[in-house]
Amino acid sequence: MTQALDTAARRLVDTLVMNGVDKVFCVPGESYLAVLDALADVRDKIEVIVCRHEAGAANMAEAYGKLTGKPGVCMVTRGPGATHASIGVHTAHQDSTPMILFVGQIALTDRGRGAFQEVDYREVFGGLAKWAAEIESPERTVEVVERAFATALQGRMGPVVVALPENILHDHGGPAPVRPVAAAKAALDPAFVEQVRERLSRAERPMLILGGSGWTDAATDAISGWAERLGLPVALSFRRKDLIRNDHPGYAGDLGLGPNPKLVARVKDADLLLVIGARMGENPTQGYTLLDRARTAETLIHIHPGPEELGRVWAPALAATADNSLAALALSAIEPGRAWSEQGATAHADFIAFSSPIEVKSAVNMSEVVAHLAQALPEDAIITNGAGNFAAWLHRFHRHQARRTQLAPTSGAMGYGYPAALGAKVVDPSREVVCIAGDGDFMMSANEMATAAQYGLGVIVVVVDNGTFGTIRMHQEREYPARVIATELKNPDFVKYAEAFDAFAVRCERTEDFPAALAAAREAAAGGRPALIHLITDAEQIAPGRTITDLRGG
Repeated sequence: MTQALDTAARRLVDTLVMNGVDKVFCVPGESYLAVLDALADVRDKIEVIVCRHEAGAANMAEAYGKLTGKPGVCMVTRGPGATHASIGVHTAHQDSTPMILFVGQIALTDRGRGAFQEVDYREVFGGLAKWAAEIESPERTVEVVERAFATALQGRMGPVVVALPENILHDHGGPAPVRPVAAAKAALDPAFVEQVRERLSRAERPMLILGGSGWTDAATDAISGWAERLGLPVALSFRRKDLIRNDHPGYAGDLGLGPNPKLVARVKDADLLLVIGARMGENPTQGYTLLDRARTAETLIHIHPGPEELGRVWAPALAATADNSLAALALSAIEPGRAWSEQGATAHADFIAFSSPIEVKSAVNMSEVVAHLAQALPEDAIITNGAGNFAAWLHRFHRHQARRTQLAPTSGAMGYGYPAALGAKVVDPSREVVCIAGDGDFMMSANEMATAAQYGLGVIVVVVDNGTFGTIRMHQEREYPARVIATELKNPDFVKYAEAFDAFAVRCERTEDFPAALAAAREAAAGGRPALIHLITDAEQIAPGRTITDLRGG
């Protein structure tokens, strides 16, 4: 079938090109073949990456959004394809990542009949996405797609889902796009900035907390330099450790899972919390116990691009809706007339001590493995991970030294890290990319090694294999000591698995062998060959500073 140049499918692709989309991650489906055909005519502008599972495609698109600040675009087919991709939509929502998921859909004329793979996407994705829509009139294709870009980028960034009824893709698509979408951004009122200055000038124990998405390098440099001049202690929100360099003289650590107890105490003791971009949700506030509503009403200054997040849990003393970067640039001009250099220095010393390797009684010391990664890799290397107790070692002991070097799901999604690493390598092939994955975590997306091989993506994955679902095992041993059920794993030989894809692979069973294994993996990856390090660890060392024996009361 030869497709006309003014169909809805063509208009959709025209709008993607107009808005600077250069990558589309997909699993093909017959429901949107017309769109794929239109993409064939713009191969010089948009690269189509075909993945092996819709969850992998969605996670790659989410990683693209995190790294570029532009909506990552994913395309999947109807029914199972869309529900498989929903995990990436959920991650994008929790992580405030701009993303657009296009879903093939049954013909409009068949709606409500229980047609093959029929799903009401507004209903299914209504709570997962910022906006879920269906193009019901082909003439409005450009209008709907442009709104998707605006919605994904404006306010608190997030995912949008657009369903594409199969029959309308061949109809006349209406007017062509005329300009790219320019996202609207709110700035701080100068009167609000003055209120912040006045409160900061009276604070004895202030603290700056940064989080969220949409940050520019200029803004992070400005707010980082301002905090350094004033000696302010700076904490980063859950899995936002790459917002500022971790060697910043006031950097106090991140508010995530298993944070430094001294950081927790510092936040509780602060008489002013200046929070930009962070939602201060469950994990950063340690299950909503770190803050107290009565106290935040006196001490919390909360700035967030989404007005719905202000006052959602914590009653602030001052609140403002503003783009994170514009807010940071405005606040970094404040001169409060005093400094807190000793507090910043003490906070950073506490971080250095907490993030230094610890002793463990096993052949592999994960804290030393992570420390070696930081020493061996360039500062701009991208580190990715999914979810599991293995990640606790990474987040505690790795010190980020550059922006956009961390891809980690605040949603706690297993299987995220490896597809995210592939997405990162597609975005910037010049940068080294290393995924740290647990054995259970990796097996949820290990099929994407076929994608890495197909596109020559030299990504390294370190599979931390302790033969158990570590996080659940830790909770299980704490609540029901020695009653192990449903958490033990029988794993494949990961070296042979990787070699089946012509990837480089090596098994590592001792800490002292890891540097050589990493060096060999980096050499292979530099030549465009996927690489895997099978790192055998001991489940007894279930988390930093925790053993199964201790959890059992032994």
